[in-house]
Amino acid sequence: MAGTLQTLLNLTSPVTGISTSPSTNRTFNRSRSISSGNRSSGANVSKSLLPRKLRGTFVIRNSSCSAQGNDGLNQPAKRLGVSKLLVYAEPLLNFIDINFLPLALIGGVTLGFANPTLGCLAHNYHVSKISTCGIFIISGLTLRSEEIGAAAEAWQVGLFGLASILLFTPFFSKIILQLHLQRQEFVTGLALFSCMPTTLSSGVALTRLAGGNAALALAMTVLSNLLGILIVPFSVSKLVAGGVGASVPAGELCKSLIFTLLIPLILGKALRESFKGVADFADGNRKLLSKLNSLLLSLVPWIQVSRSRSLLLAVDPAVFLVAVIVGMLLHIILLSFNALSLQMLSAVSGGSESVFAKKENASALLLVASQKTLPVLIAVVEQLGGLFGESGLLILPCVAAHLNQIVMDSFFVSLWNKKKQSVSNVKVA
Repeated sequence: MAGTLQTLLNLTSPVTGISTSPSTNRTFNRSRSISSGNRSSGANVSKSLLPRKLRGTFVIRNSSCSAQGNDGLNQPAKRLGVSKLLVYAEPLLNFIDINFLPLALIGGVTLGFANPTLGCLAHNYHVSKISTCGIFIISGLTLRSEEIGAAAEAWQVGLFGLASILLFTPFFSKIILQLHLQRQEFVTGLALFSCMPTTLSSGVALTRLAGGNAALALAMTVLSNLLGILIVPFSVSKLVAGGVGASVPAGELCKSLIFTLLIPLILGKALRESFKGVADFADGNRKLLSKLNSLLLSLVPWIQVSRSRSLLLAVDPAVFLVAVIVGMLLHIILLSFNALSLQMLSAVSGGSESVFAKKENASALLLVASQKTLPVLIAVVEQLGGLFGESGLLILPCVAAHLNQIVMDSFFVSLWNKKKQSVSNVKVA
C-alpha cells in the first residue's frame, strides 16, 4: 500500500493533480465516480487517497477555489445593482447637468436663508468681489482670439446693446413709478434698478452656456459699466429723482470696475496667450470651467440674501410678493423689447443675412441687454443717503429682481440648449 501511494505521488502533476499513469487514472476515475454520486463523500475519499502531508494543501486549495467561486457569483449581482442604480440616477444627473446654473442659484438663496451667518462672514471678506474676479479670469482663459474678431464684426449689435442698456431701457422706470404699494421704497428701488448697466458676470456666463458670442457679451458688459459711471447719474436724476440732484460715486465705481472686470479679464487672456498648456487646458475643460463659473456666480445671491434676511422676514409677504412680480415683469418687458428690436433691425438690414439675425449675436444681446446689475445699484443707493427712503427697502426688491432675472434666463438657456440638441439629433438621424 505504501508503495502504491509513493507511485501515485511521483506520477501526479503537482500543479494540476492529473495522473499520467493508466493505473492512477483508474484510481482517480473511481474517486470521480464516487464524487458524482455524493460530492461531500467524494471529496473525503479523494482527500483520503493523498498522503498526510498533502491533505492540508488540498484543503487550502479547495477552500480558496470555493471562495473565488462565491466571489464570481456575487460580482455579477453587484455589477447588476450598480448598473440599475446608474440607470435610475441618469435622468437626475442629466437634469442637474442641464440646469446646473439655476440650481446653483437656488441653492445659494436657500443657504442664505438657512444660515445667514456664513453669508455675512463671506461679505466681510469681500467674497463677492473675489468671485467676480474669478469669473472674468475664467472668461479671459476661455476667450479665443477668433471670438474677439467675431465681436468686432458684430459691432452694430454691440452698439445697439449699449444704447438699449444705458439709454432705452431706463425709460421703463417711468412706467414702474406709476405703481403704488404700501412700501413705496419697493417701487422706487425697482425704478432705480431699471436705470443700471448690465450685470457684471451672469450675462457673460449665460451667453457662454448658450453658445452665443461671448466676446460680444464681454464687450457690452465692460463698456456699459464703464460708460454707466457717466450716464447713470443723469438717468437717476432725470427719470427717478424728478429734478432732485442725485450723485453717483463715479471715481469709486470706475476703480472697482477696473479691478474687478478689466484686470482679471486681461490677466486670464494673457495667461492663455503666454502658455500653450493653459490654452489647451481651457479648451479641453470648457464644460468644467462653465460649472465653476456657475458656482462663483451663485455666491452673489447667497451673500445678498444672507445680508437681507432680517429685512425679508420683517416685510409683509403679500407686499413683497407684489414687488417680486413687478421685478419679474420688468425683466420680461426688457426681453420682449430687445427681441422685438432685433427682429426689426434684422428686417431693415438684410433679413436672414443680417448680423442681427445670427443666433450667436442675438443670444448675446438678449441676455446681456435685458439684465440689470445689483452691485452698482447698491453703490448708488448707499451714496444717496436715504434721499429716496430706507436703503434696505430700496435694495430688497432689487435683490429679488436680480435673482429672478438670472434664474429665468438660465432656464431659457436650458430650453435653447435642449432645442439645439434635439435639432442636431434629428439631423444626425
